[in-house]
Amino acid sequence: MEERKRLLFWLLLAAQLCLSSTQVLRIGGIFETRESELVSMDELAFKFAVNNINRNKSLIPNTTLTYDIQRINLFDGFEASRRVCDQLALGVVAVFGPSHSSSVSAVQSICNALEVPHIQTRWKHPSVDNKDTFFINLYPEYTAIARAILDVVTFFKWRKLTVVYEDSTGLMRMQELIKAPAKFNLKIKIRQLTPGNQDARPLLKELKKDKEFFILFDCSYRMAAELLKQLSSMGMMTEYYHFFFTTLDLFALDLEPYRYSGVNMTGFRLLNVDDPGVASTMDRWAMERLQGPKQESGLMDGIMTTDAALMYDAVFMVAIASQRATQMTVSSLQCHRHKPWRFGPRFMNLFREAQWDGLTGHIVLNKTDGLRRDFDLDIISLKEDGTARIAVWNSYRGMNLTESNRDKNNNVTDSLANRTLIVTTILENPYVMYRKSDKELVGNDRFEGYCLDLLKELSNILGFTYEVRLVADGKYGAQNDKGEWNGMVRELIDHVADLAVAPLTITYVREKVIDFSKPFMTLGISILYRKPNGTNPGVFSFLNPLSPDIWMYVLLACTGVSCVLFVIARFTPYEWYNPHPCNPSSTLIQNNFTLLNSFWFGVGALMRQGSELMPKALSTRIVGGIWWFFTLIIISSYTANLAAFLTVERMDAPIDSADDLAKQTRIEYGAVRDGSTMTFFKKSKISTYEKMWAFMSSRKNTALVKNNREGITRVLTTDYAMLMESTSIEYISQRNCNLTQIGGLIDSKGYGVGTPIGSPYRDKVTIAILQLQEEGKLHMMKEKWWRGNGCPEEDNKEANALGVENIGGIFIVLAAGLVLSVFVAIGEFIYKARRNADIEECGSFSAMMEELGISLQCYKGIRKRSRPHSGARSACMFCQPKHAAKREGARRDSST
Repeated sequence: MEERKRLLFWLLLAAQLCLSSTQVLRIGGIFETRESELVSMDELAFKFAVNNINRNKSLIPNTTLTYDIQRINLFDGFEASRRVCDQLALGVVAVFGPSHSSSVSAVQSICNALEVPHIQTRWKHPSVDNKDTFFINLYPEYTAIARAILDVVTFFKWRKLTVVYEDSTGLMRMQELIKAPAKFNLKIKIRQLTPGNQDARPLLKELKKDKEFFILFDCSYRMAAELLKQLSSMGMMTEYYHFFFTTLDLFALDLEPYRYSGVNMTGFRLLNVDDPGVASTMDRWAMERLQGPKQESGLMDGIMTTDAALMYDAVFMVAIASQRATQMTVSSLQCHRHKPWRFGPRFMNLFREAQWDGLTGHIVLNKTDGLRRDFDLDIISLKEDGTARIAVWNSYRGMNLTESNRDKNNNVTDSLANRTLIVTTILENPYVMYRKSDKELVGNDRFEGYCLDLLKELSNILGFTYEVRLVADGKYGAQNDKGEWNGMVRELIDHVADLAVAPLTITYVREKVIDFSKPFMTLGISILYRKPNGTNPGVFSFLNPLSPDIWMYVLLACTGVSCVLFVIARFTPYEWYNPHPCNPSSTLIQNNFTLLNSFWFGVGALMRQGSELMPKALSTRIVGGIWWFFTLIIISSYTANLAAFLTVERMDAPIDSADDLAKQTRIEYGAVRDGSTMTFFKKSKISTYEKMWAFMSSRKNTALVKNNREGITRVLTTDYAMLMESTSIEYISQRNCNLTQIGGLIDSKGYGVGTPIGSPYRDKVTIAILQLQEEGKLHMMKEKWWRGNGCPEEDNKEANALGVENIGGIFIVLAAGLVLSVFVAIGEFIYKARRNADIEECGSFSAMMEELGISLQCYKGIRKRSRPHSGARSACMFCQPKHAAKREGARRDSST
């Protein structure tokens, strides 16, 4: 019995010793509650953390964590001071909360005086002369958040941004962004939500009217939930808007209604949800919350907010600091005595040195000011399957794309599949035309053309469906003097249409208000005009191959060479020969190159016929050879050029280029009103084009036409030249042989698919167009719609057949030569007959008749010589020696 008592005593003593070794630490929590909630989220997280720490005996063995909770009203600083004094009297190692600035300042001043750590989990802007040495804040440091916001804006390459903030603290968080415009060429508009009023629709209406598509909202998650509802009701939840929320609780909001709207939504997330331990803790939290009171509207069921996660991590940081504190006692403190806690500075240093991988990532505090600096922020974006991390921002390393986002194989059909896009276009052959059919057509079946085929190919690649609508005002899009746009460009600006698939030219001014894909067709401005009439060839057109100057020079050359040949032949002894070679002793010599014979030699060589006269001396042969070479070149050149002149019909065009148009005023010219061609001339600084625009602008009512069809009609019916795209001219000239393109291209540009600014479809359409280009389908579509009947009467003939109008002059020259020869022959006949009559001393008329009768005896090949006079022979014989003597003297003189 005695032994049993002794054993029971030792057991009780051991139990008492164990109980005495278990330390109890008390922490205080001051929480503000709203009218709509019984218990705040921070208080629930506070209790949840304490319970988890007490369950986990390995974290702080032999220590039990207890808490004291005080609830106060919002903005009640006096009540907060009174409650914190009550907690300090109970003996607490740390005080948590409250959250609003007025109450925080009151609690902080007391904690500083009594040297008890004051722990905050909400954003707080520290003052410049911060003397709160016993202040700890696990919320990311404000300057780091400001840099993160700026890095996200520059990451998306925004050039225009509207900042909407809820209270004045938002401007503090935006300070880095507000200073950015001078450095990043960023235009920022700053607007404030109406304080105390959750209805932001008047402000949102102004933003929608002003075409503000990139908006940054700095507000609480409660206000963010209301803004999302109001944005949706105003039709702003579309793919053209990009909303950036600075709240860290965007992931906790119920975004299910907006997942398939296509809206771009970006935000921050501090929770490390990819960590398995964090996910397990959040699951336990969700199970407890689903069994407890209903959460706030706008949040997903059972979700843990960032503030709750920070409160959870803060409680664990206290546990870790207390684990390292040995022989620490907690005493009751009185606010009116101003006697601090003697272990306070030591515990504060341990707290700042503690590190913890919590729900909000790795927690490291600055030892000087107790602020959290080294942290990671997930950049999340709304996708169709929920929010997804696209990048990670670190307070030291900056932005870093996630591996999944960097290496993702971008599928161009991701955001376009199963979407119906509104496509605006304009009637223009052959791009968009009404389909001819016996039955009534509706919808897209009403149209056909190049652009419709292009739309079909894009739809097959990207997987979207489309509805084609004609532009209301029938214009492409131009800017008036007030800066207002019309046509298809205006419909894209107003988001009436998603795409503009038409012959819409990519220009600088349009690119500033809408986006374009890569060009699907390249072209330039040229001149459409009536095909000029061919020149009427003259009967002497065979003379055209050589200019009149050359003909004159050839005639002078022939005369000059003949004279030179005559002189040289007279001078050289080798051109004199014996006319009677059988009589070597004859003193008579003869020279064939008389003046007339020399000229006949030159003409014969020029006509490529030669003559019976051949030079014998070396000098005369040199003259002859050089002349033959000259005639070879002249005749060959004439023959080659004659073929081109006589077989190709020359066109007599009044204009050949834009310079010709600018220099005259007889032919009127113009372009389509409010089109890219008109804009080119209107904005051009080149003198020629400025002059042309001055001409067109002075005659706007007549020079500028409504559309291409009206311009073509005017070209055909009046003396009018139309400036338009070369592709359209090619199509028109293939179908109307009376029209043609005049001159080359004035500029170089391209047709692209237009989209509103910031449209997510632009890049995907560009990729699809490049794919069609590489596959050759764009060329095949152009061949399909541009191929026409052509002009076979011009395209098939190789050369014009020569007619009388081309070479009739040759026959005239031949007839003139024949008539001239007849008159010369008559003259020779008369001259010879009169001379014979003088010799025979008979009547000249009778002698002429006798000679005529003998000459007309064409059936006889031999004619009798007229009877000579007795004195004729003596006279002839008398004169012969005399002539021979003269020739002998001439020969001797030449020999000398």
